[in-house]
Amino acid sequence: MGEPLNPTADLRYAASVPPVPAEAPAPSGALRDLRGRPLRDLRISVTDRCNFRCTYCMPKELFGANYRFLPQSSLLSFEEITRTARLFVAHGVHKLRLTGGEPLLRKNVEHLIAMLAALRTPEGQTPDITLTTNGSLLARKAPALKDAGLQRVTVSLDSLDDAVFRGMNDVDFPVADVLQGIRVAQQVGLAPIKVNMVVKKGTNEHEIVPLARHVRDAFGPGVVLRFIEYMDVGASNGWRMDEVLPSAEVVERIDRVFPLRPLEPNAPGETAQRWAYRDGGGEVGVISSVTRAFCGACNRARLSTEGKLFLCLFAHQGHDLRALLRGRHEGRAYTDEEIAAAIGLIWSRRDDRYSELRARQAREAGPAAPRIEMHYIGG
Repeated sequence: MGEPLNPTADLRYAASVPPVPAEAPAPSGALRDLRGRPLRDLRISVTDRCNFRCTYCMPKELFGANYRFLPQSSLLSFEEITRTARLFVAHGVHKLRLTGGEPLLRKNVEHLIAMLAALRTPEGQTPDITLTTNGSLLARKAPALKDAGLQRVTVSLDSLDDAVFRGMNDVDFPVADVLQGIRVAQQVGLAPIKVNMVVKKGTNEHEIVPLARHVRDAFGPGVVLRFIEYMDVGASNGWRMDEVLPSAEVVERIDRVFPLRPLEPNAPGETAQRWAYRDGGGEVGVISSVTRAFCGACNRARLSTEGKLFLCLFAHQGHDLRALLRGRHEGRAYTDEEIAAAIGLIWSRRDDRYSELRARQAREAGPAAPRIEMHYIGG
């Protein structure tokens, strides 16, 4: 027998079935939540499995060999994912990001990408289709992903030092293989490539400048390095505020070696603050999810691997779209129009702003509500 699900994992099954409005108006593409934020970005987790055991996401002591991941029958099929994505695109979503776990572990994921690439926005355009990966399988999969219609890729890389990298992924995976994956992705035209480094004070902050130097020298302006503050996602990583290195300090460290100038955001709701090297050597970004909340412009929703919709990375409750997709609510199948209406109702009632309220919640007495783990709904 496997280990019992831990309390945070049990949240996989704790979600309410969303109400279906009596009237189902056609999506207008202009959906807004209670804070006036549009719906533009859908992050789709295609698996809860990962071949890494990063200490800040899936620590080995909790996600060991006997941990029970979701059975295949629980996962949304590629057809169900594509149907759901089509409804979100009708509501105004322009970017579809595949995440995990490690999305390249999902068998034939390139087939899903091809299905998503056939979707069209109300303006007749192909949605921006991207994927976030730990890079372990990227060298082998990049050509097929590109041929299927994937446009861009984001690679997690927390250290250039092989010993530190192996220690952080906790499965002794070499950094050289991830770097080769980035090179192959660049060669096949998955661009621009983004490389994300989660900075954890006391673990890898000494790698900030060496990694910036390596990305500049080895890959050039076509690869954008971004530094992410260590976040309090879920409850498995033992997060502490004293392990957070503020992004402002990251920028200062790089600027001392490679002078920077600020850039404007690429698009509304962009999470990263952008900085260009003054010598034209490309750019870096910082995502200050702890010290500089960006809830006010958040336009992202997240779909878990078995069809739960979450409206915030720090959510503790989801909405069970799978029950509607599979006709397991009230004993009947639901039409696209009805499910689209249910999605519209969920977003129109959204008021999530966890990061803005973090400091206040930390001062309040009583236990915090449990939150979904990052490997389950993606970063």
